[in-house]
Amino acid sequence: MDNETMMRRDLAHIWHPCTQMKDHETLPVVPIRSAKGVWLEDFDGNRYIDAISSWWVNLFGHANEYITARLHEQASTLEHVLLAGFTHEPAVRLAERLCAIAPEGLQKLFFADNGSSAVEVALKMSYHAHRNNGERKELFLSLTNSYHGETIGALSVGDVELYKSTYEPILIRSVQTPVPEDMSEASARKAAEALEEILRRQGERIAAFIVEPLVQCAGGMHMYHPLYLSLAKELCERHNVHFIADEIAVGFGRTGTMFACEQAGVAPDFLCLSKGLTGGFMPLAVVLTTDGIYGSFYCDYLEYKAFLHSHSYTGNPLGCACANAVLDLFESKDVLEKNRAKAALMGELLKPFEALPNVREVRQTGMIAAVELRGYEPSERVNLKIFSSCLAQGVFVRPLGNVLYFMPPYVIGEDEMRQMVQAAFEAVQSL
Repeated sequence: MDNETMMRRDLAHIWHPCTQMKDHETLPVVPIRSAKGVWLEDFDGNRYIDAISSWWVNLFGHANEYITARLHEQASTLEHVLLAGFTHEPAVRLAERLCAIAPEGLQKLFFADNGSSAVEVALKMSYHAHRNNGERKELFLSLTNSYHGETIGALSVGDVELYKSTYEPILIRSVQTPVPEDMSEASARKAAEALEEILRRQGERIAAFIVEPLVQCAGGMHMYHPLYLSLAKELCERHNVHFIADEIAVGFGRTGTMFACEQAGVAPDFLCLSKGLTGGFMPLAVVLTTDGIYGSFYCDYLEYKAFLHSHSYTGNPLGCACANAVLDLFESKDVLEKNRAKAALMGELLKPFEALPNVREVRQTGMIAAVELRGYEPSERVNLKIFSSCLAQGVFVRPLGNVLYFMPPYVIGEDEMRQMVQAAFEAVQSL
């Protein structure tokens, strides 16, 4: 089997996500045969550094031996059982461990299957909790430029036009408040003032405020100061509005702390986690919440008051086994400290970008770095040009429009990081 054959078979049947399929008349699909560590290998033997952790899910490298062993062990014991009225040890242990390391007060956990589903759970649970408490709150609030997934509810509270505009007529009701313009404290305070005004006028109607803490990933890797989170949480408490932290992309060490909320000293009412939760091995998501919110549903059985939400694979044992293995690695490998050193190196390697005339800004939060370009129209498709140039040099990136970003697996080595950044630099320089 070679790349050409696999590509023909693929294009005969597969409709790829977030892709204009007509592009593949000229842009090849890259068929991956195997992967190890940060490296992907195609059917022709070419190798590529996975600079974006395969959509931000891979933490400890592809085919990680420890996670693989735990997955195999679980598959040989129990592959799945429904979680309605039944339970199993991997789910119980994972719930105990996540509640132990989560921000204070998050002691109840609801399983979902992916990030968008986790956001749906949090939105429904927030609205329903208010309803159970006799409050009519039918609006949701989010930041401008935000992204929370692509199912109807998750899409409704996002604000990236590319994803949202087509489906606007069928979305649920939401309003947006300005995201801080940059990473300064002054911008955080200015945005908090705008939030305060919206809550003053509409707080009685708003069920929850959902945010991506510190980094709006699909929103061009826009970054802001932790101060905004602490100010926003205080305002939400004042107006009886739930605070939802969508840490699907930024959780599990990406920003330099286990959870991004920690950098603001904030404990949300809901914490959504997925992506890195299983190290990229299995689809799994969780929503953590408080005893108070859980208690608003706790009663003699009443259909209107019970939280009737489910997925067939809720709390799947294979996913839970992988997630427990990920937490084992965090506990045994001093991951966060090592990441800080790698993030510092990445910051140094990115400095030459600042001198390029077509670079607007270089920004970084932990193991997430972005290079924003200027002077290009969407029709120029500079993202595809950068993608192709880097791929030819053995590096896989997937720019968001004019924003080139890096979010590599935590196991990336110094030489691999240098190759990753150098290939991207040459691609940007050649535009």
